Amino acid sequence: MTVHAPFETKNALSLEDKAAGHGPADPAVNAAMGELSRAFEAFKETNDLRLAEITGRRDVLTEEKLARIDAALDSARTRLDRITLDGRRPPLGAAGAVVHDAAATEHKSAFDLYVRAGESAGLKRLEEKALSAGSGPDGGYLVPAIVERDVLTRLARLSPIRALATVRTISGGQYKRAVSVSDAVSGWVAEAAPRPQTDAPTLSELSFPAMELYAMPAATQTLLDDAIVDIDAWLADEVETAFAEQEGTAFVTGNGVSRPRGFLSYDTVANAAWVPGKLGTVATGAAGAFPAANPADVLYDLVYALRAGYRQNASFVMNRRVQSTIRKMKDAEGNYLWQPPQAADRAASLLGFSVAETEAMPDAAAGSLSIAFGDFRRGYLVVDRAGLRVLRDPYSAKPYVLFYTTKRVGGGVQDFDAIKLLKFA
Repeated sequence: MTVHAPFETKNALSLEDKAAGHGPADPAVNAAMGELSRAFEAFKETNDLRLAEITGRRDVLTEEKLARIDAALDSARTRLDRITLDGRRPPLGAAGAVVHDAAATEHKSAFDLYVRAGESAGLKRLEEKALSAGSGPDGGYLVPAIVERDVLTRLARLSPIRALATVRTISGGQYKRAVSVSDAVSGWVAEAAPRPQTDAPTLSELSFPAMELYAMPAATQTLLDDAIVDIDAWLADEVETAFAEQEGTAFVTGNGVSRPRGFLSYDTVANAAWVPGKLGTVATGAAGAFPAANPADVLYDLVYALRAGYRQNASFVMNRRVQSTIRKMKDAEGNYLWQPPQAADRAASLLGFSVAETEAMPDAAAGSLSIAFGDFRRGYLVVDRAGLRVLRDPYSAKPYVLFYTTKRVGGGVQDFDAIKLLKFA
């Protein structure tokens, strides 16, 4: 395998700030990090044994052991992510957050009364209009701003693409921006030579409509009557996973119809013939698989398909099964290309770049686009419409009370040169 020069990375491993409340002395974090480190050392030892057996008789027991350790690696990483996320959740409700604004305090009190008892008079006085703009007769009331901020913060940590992308908050139904599809004509001239008029750049407009996303958590009236229960935190807990799962899929594969448009839904072209409006691809050279000889070389090809300015903050995006295959790969010096996170608030790395894992990415198959690499902050845009609404429904699922919770979100590619895809073909 060819020895490759090191990449120019900028804070490649860190996706988020340090975890609040989980310092070096935190026993739970230390235990999870130790488990992950031990699992990776066992993985390397067993995989080295497997590679040594390839030239001779392969031992099925070694393959099974490697598969078990690989699953343990995924489990340890998931546990570490959960511990870190739980520690970073901002406090809500009377026990935690302090609301300084009188209007916000009044809104929070009125919303709490509405959720617990269905009393909406206070919210009606606060809101001039109860219906969601453009959403028909579903109606609902805005949740307190602190709850909305907490939900969005949690989504940024649960939804891999949201954590990488640029996020804009808008007040209308869609976000528009103009982009140049051709550069302005320019050239060199002598000091006294005439300057002919140049052509203006060609502009194109990109539109990102905000689509409605909903969740419908249920609660018993007994839970709602319990004064010690933090209703704000309960609601945020209930909707965060549902929203994150839907967003995670839409930002990758969404078709743009009643949902955001995922980056895999755009037209693609071989990177050597890239044109604006399409995403460039690099082929593995083998249908549905990495090449048999020097399989890691195509990953280097993918990295260098991206221009240097984008590589500074680039990340890999793939699902866990593709990541499992890459974990077994080494460079020319025998070092593993994939490395576990160095701290609880860091991501695993591949070739020095962070790895974001999302199950919405496809498995390796003939013609699949199973690995993305790029600067998603410049390449992908997430649009949030301000306002998270809740409609209380005590009738549809007695004795449970349903809370129809909606938010509006959109998304799409904003810079087609910032993301490259590995095509298994």
